[in-house]
Amino acid sequence: MTPLLKTAGPLCGVTVVEFAGLAPVPFAGLILADFGANVIRIDRPVSSHAPVSPDFLCRNKRSLAIDLKDPRGLETIKRLIRRADVLIDSFRPGVLEKMGLGPDVWLGSSGQNGNLVFARLPGFKQGGPNSDRAGHDINYLALSGVLSLLPGTSERPSFPLNLLADFAGGGLICAMGVLFALIERQRSGKGQVVDADMVSGTRYVATFPMLHAALQSSVVASSESPRQSNLLDGGAPFYNVYTCADERHVAVGCLEPQFFRIFLDRFLIALPSHWLKKQSWIPDIASHGRKEEWPVFRKFMDKAFRLKPRDEWAAVFHGVDACVTPVLDPMEAAALAAPGDASLVPSPSPSLSRTPATAHLPFPDVLLPGQHSKEVLLEAGLHADEVADLVKAGIVGIASQAQRSKL
Repeated sequence: MTPLLKTAGPLCGVTVVEFAGLAPVPFAGLILADFGANVIRIDRPVSSHAPVSPDFLCRNKRSLAIDLKDPRGLETIKRLIRRADVLIDSFRPGVLEKMGLGPDVWLGSSGQNGNLVFARLPGFKQGGPNSDRAGHDINYLALSGVLSLLPGTSERPSFPLNLLADFAGGGLICAMGVLFALIERQRSGKGQVVDADMVSGTRYVATFPMLHAALQSSVVASSESPRQSNLLDGGAPFYNVYTCADERHVAVGCLEPQFFRIFLDRFLIALPSHWLKKQSWIPDIASHGRKEEWPVFRKFMDKAFRLKPRDEWAAVFHGVDACVTPVLDPMEAAALAAPGDASLVPSPSPSLSRTPATAHLPFPDVLLPGQHSKEVLLEAGLHADEVADLVKAGIVGIASQAQRSKL
């Protein structure tokens, strides 16, 4: 099957069948699509009155809407998978197996597509005590052990949106596993199953803090050192976020002594002398290593940063290795990443010099279920009259004008 949207990406020629799901699976497919793969999202047919799913992680993908409960629909999707390189399973464990689409159908000596990379992306580990349970990022993060290490208050940790489990430990790890399997396939000529559950993926992403927790070092919280008393969990005053006079923020990260020295010099000079004279305690270079002073040091920083607006503080530390940066909002960050382009959509990363990723579609954009049904099926080898018959029978859905008008 020849991809229609990409011509030069590193994954050009790789066809991916992505069963529509929530954030982690669409993100894994997005990564593969951005770097040139022909990603086909499998949706359920919807009526013209049904709401469109707001899945914005659809750049560079195409949609086939098909009824998998109908025998003809099931056989049609099998024809598509027989020609595919990758399948991404978005369902709970066992669902595709019950439909007759599990890895045993494709892989092995009698499989129908021995080259297939069959990627699973469940929340919990296959065969574990929670494998059949529903969950979301915060639940996977909690069971991974990572949530307990994150900053927050001394009473409870906080969570970073749904980034760690859904997107880092989930979608990104899954896409990486698919790439590993595709590389190995070049040597063996065989596909394989990629299991990328989000609890395990999150633990892997957090290898560094987990090792420090095991060693009970002073980097993250442990049984010996509560939260907000360690280097990276909000305890260190020189690794934290501070509110400025305009209620915007700066991030301070001068962990190393040489950077702390530069920070402290610039910081104290920038503070009004009359204000400094009123303070009962002022940090010096040795305060960096005197952990018993960190609470009073943090209070000093809280009060001091509120004396100037964010951009004035940014100017104070501009061009020096003090490790102080303004906390930008999404629009500011977009302008900094791509001057002259105010788009909030991040560009694909990493950047490749010879076969770069492409991002064709603007934001916001919604991939309508069935938007490319006809062309996908024709590419899969179905005749035009077969496709027309499937559409007429309601087995294959076509995006309607009514759906488009809702965007």
